[in-house]
Amino acid sequence: MSQPQLLIDTDPGVDDALAILMAHAHAEVLGLSVAAGNVGLGHTVRNARTLVDLVAGTFPVFAGCPTPLVRMPEEDAAFVHGQDGFGDVGFGEPKAQASDEVAALALIRLTREHPDLTLIALAPLTNLALAVRIDPTLPQRVKRLVIMGGAVTGHGNTNIVPAEFNVGFDPEAAHVVFEAFPFFELVDWEATLRHAFDEAEFDGWLARGDKRAQFFGQVFGTARLFNSKKERRGIIAADALAMAVAIDPSIVTRAEDRHVAVELDGRLTRGATVVDWSHRLGKPANARIVLEIDQARFAAMVRRALGAEG
Repeated sequence: MSQPQLLIDTDPGVDDALAILMAHAHAEVLGLSVAAGNVGLGHTVRNARTLVDLVAGTFPVFAGCPTPLVRMPEEDAAFVHGQDGFGDVGFGEPKAQASDEVAALALIRLTREHPDLTLIALAPLTNLALAVRIDPTLPQRVKRLVIMGGAVTGHGNTNIVPAEFNVGFDPEAAHVVFEAFPFFELVDWEATLRHAFDEAEFDGWLARGDKRAQFFGQVFGTARLFNSKKERRGIIAADALAMAVAIDPSIVTRAEDRHVAVELDGRLTRGATVVDWSHRLGKPANARIVLEIDQARFAAMVRRALGAEG
C-alpha cells in the first residue's frame, strides 16, 4: 500500500513533535505550514526546522500568521511546552531553512498540486482560515481534513472551561474552517485523554528508541511535569492521536457524525465546540467525531516513530 501524502499545519510544540515524527515514519510529508499557538511564531518555525534536521527530511517549512485572526489570546501554552516550545532544552540553530512562501499560499498551491492529499491541522486554524478566505475552492481539493481540536462535551484544557486550546486560541479561524469544509474528521481533547499511554511502557519505548526517542525524551520533560501537577494520568499524546487517524483511518473503532460549530461570543464559553448530539438543529453533519481508536495499533505507530520497534 502506498504511503498517504500529508500536508501538516502545526505549531511545534512537544506533542506536535511526536506527531511529525510519526508522519515521517509512516507517510510522505509534503510540507509543514506553521502557525503561532503553543508558543510564538518565531519559536514554532524554528522548532519545525529543528524537526526537519532531526529526521534529515527534505519537506519544506512555511511560516504563517503570527497572531489569531481577530483577538489576541490571553496566553499561549509556554507554561506547558517551555518558553521555546521544546522544553527549553537549548538546541542549536537548525540548518534547515524556512521557505519564503507564506503558509496560507503554500496551502493553496500544494492542494492544487496534490489533489489526493490529507490535510492535518494540529494547530490553531489561522493559516487554514486565511487560505480558504483567499481561495474558497480549497476544501473541494482536499481528500481528507483531520483536525486536532475541540472538546466535544465541554471538558476543555483552557481557562475558559469548555474550550480546548487550539480552537480557543483562534475561535474565529476555527469558525471559518468549520463553515468552509463540508466534512472533516475531529480528534478532540477528550479523546486524547482516553487514549493516554502507560507511563512505564512509554519510558521503555524511549529507552529502546534511537535519536528520535532521545530527542523526544528531552523536549517532553516540561510538559510531562505540568501534566503530573494537573493530575492527568498517563502520557497524553494529543497531536499524535490525530496523526494516527490521518495516517490510517481504519484505526478508528468508534465515531459519530454530527454537526459541530464554534461559540464566538459567550462570556464563559468563547472558543467552545458545540456539538448537535441529538440532531435538533436539522443541519447536516459536518464532522466525524473520533471517539475510540485501536490503542495497540496506535502504540505500534508511535514505537516506530521513536525507533523503538521490537
